[in-house]
Amino acid sequence: MLKPEVKKPAKKMSKAMLMYLQRAKDHGNEFIKKEIVEYEVGKRHLANMMGEDPDFFTQADINRSINYLFPSGLYDRKARPMMQHPEEIFPSRKAAEFDESGRPFHSLFYTSKPNYYQTLYDIVEKIKSLNDIEDSLIRQGTLPMDKIDLIGSAWLSKMDIENKLLENIKDLEYDYLITSLERLCDHPLSKRVTDLIMKYRKVLVSHSSEITVPPLEHDSKGRPYIIVKNCLRKSARGQVIVWGNGSGNITINGHDITYFEDMHHREQVS
Repeated sequence: MLKPEVKKPAKKMSKAMLMYLQRAKDHGNEFIKKEIVEYEVGKRHLANMMGEDPDFFTQADINRSINYLFPSGLYDRKARPMMQHPEEIFPSRKAAEFDESGRPFHSLFYTSKPNYYQTLYDIVEKIKSLNDIEDSLIRQGTLPMDKIDLIGSAWLSKMDIENKLLENIKDLEYDYLITSLERLCDHPLSKRVTDLIMKYRKVLVSHSSEITVPPLEHDSKGRPYIIVKNCLRKSARGQVIVWGNGSGNITINGHDITYFEDMHHREQVS
């Protein structure tokens, strides 16, 4: 005779767990998606105001437009008007780390820093994998030489690492992580794990490669000078000539620096 199935009562979640899951949801994908949509709409409006193509309006164009529309003399850059992507404005937070029953998703959750220790685990696994490949190449009579080139990049700072991991780490833990990554970089086959290494390095951009300096011109007396055209300031358009071996005086439409009555304007010119 079959016994009737006994339904187990549904396990109730505590109020603390419900609040935790709700907070994770409120600050999760739904919130960021909403902010990104508003940002994209605002970007298109700004592009139309500036007479630019919205589809090719970059963050650099946005910054330039904000500076043009809202000129500010505030010294603190954080106090100036800005329009940044929501992911840069709102700090990242961890997603919910528990399910409805209260069980953690990550196997290293009880280390209190699962992302940090997962990174260390990944580094060790990569070193073991590269060692196996190195042994195989040596048995074949091939000298493994495929080391990563780190010139032009540097390790992320402790703060940047914390933002990436979404966890606070101690100075000693940061040093240990960098030491582990350097050990991985020293491997003869480290170039094969470039993706993992470069996640924790930043590329150093040379300013000289970004700035295009116009070539010097010379007048009939051999005096060097540079002409910078289309200097924009609101609706005004100007042209600046910088002379070599000059007197150091500034001439504006036939007048000296007092042509501008506002001290802020004088500082921008000089």
